[in-house]
Amino acid sequence: MATYEIQSARPAPSNLRGPFHWMKENLFATPADIIQTIVIFLFLFWIIPPFLDWALFDASFVGTTKADATGTGANWIYVKEKMDMFIYGFYPEEEIYRVNIVFGLFFVTVILFKFVARTFRQQAFIFLIYPLIAFVLIKGGYFGFTDISTDKWGGLLLTLIIASVGIVLSLPLGTVLALGRQSELPIIKNLSVLYIEFIRGVPIITMLFMGSVLLPLFFVDGVEVDKLLRALIVIIMIESAFIAEAVRGGLQSIPKGQYEAADSLGLGYWQKMIFVILPQALKVALPNLVGISIELFKDTSLVMIIGLFDILSMVHLTANDSNWLGMETEGYVFVTFVYWIICYAMSKYSMILEDRFNTNNR
Repeated sequence: MATYEIQSARPAPSNLRGPFHWMKENLFATPADIIQTIVIFLFLFWIIPPFLDWALFDASFVGTTKADATGTGANWIYVKEKMDMFIYGFYPEEEIYRVNIVFGLFFVTVILFKFVARTFRQQAFIFLIYPLIAFVLIKGGYFGFTDISTDKWGGLLLTLIIASVGIVLSLPLGTVLALGRQSELPIIKNLSVLYIEFIRGVPIITMLFMGSVLLPLFFVDGVEVDKLLRALIVIIMIESAFIAEAVRGGLQSIPKGQYEAADSLGLGYWQKMIFVILPQALKVALPNLVGISIELFKDTSLVMIIGLFDILSMVHLTANDSNWLGMETEGYVFVTFVYWIICYAMSKYSMILEDRFNTNNR
């Protein structure tokens, strides 16, 4: 019987690898690609050098007042001097250390959750204890901490609170609504459909106005609900409707055989959903869920219309300072990069989760 020795793989030809081959295949493969590449490079050459001149080379970084600016470009002294308001809003300066502790504990929590906690109970405990500690530190009123009313919260702190609370609480509510819309019980299905379609059909600004102005009218005299709490309730209601549709899309992608297999094992409805159907549905819906979360993070800027000052609102507020008039451009550029960094991090983490949960090729 003939035998053959395994030959080692030969390297690719030199003309099929390297940066020049990549450019040929991706940038100059066809006449249309060549034209598009040239147009894009001309556009970038028109935009990037002037921006770099304004933002870096001709910018002013050192000083404490507007008069200290020596360059003809951006005045980043304004951002440096107003950084506390961009991050903490009107939070009392002597209590800012509490917010910094919360930021630091977030990274500690992530490390504990990822590398220390080994069981689901440990992970659940870490997941639940952090918001409680954060609330006690930020709000105060317990353990000797000074009580800080929510109208003092602002800047990036307020943006992160609204986005994180909205994302975490709207996900389970949206999942329940998706299951309700898939229910065979007419009352539950119709109520879920009515809620989802009504919320999705009303502009977010209208809902925020309703929550801020109309909602207090339904309370008895003497009962006041915090403005931030009302905004959070409205945002959770809105986002849960969008999440419900994303989860419903994931549920519809699950083959009927999965339901039948769960039924054959004698699993009840909730056991079937929790252990068999929802893990697969959420994996399919993950890209849409992250997209909705990113939209929620950006939509937090709309709370400005009901008197809450997030990081974007702080640009307009600080630029109206008589000592820093005309600094809106620097403020908006700074906030743009803050939004981009956080949204990009969320997107990259989504890609990591998608790769981890991808079982199609395993």
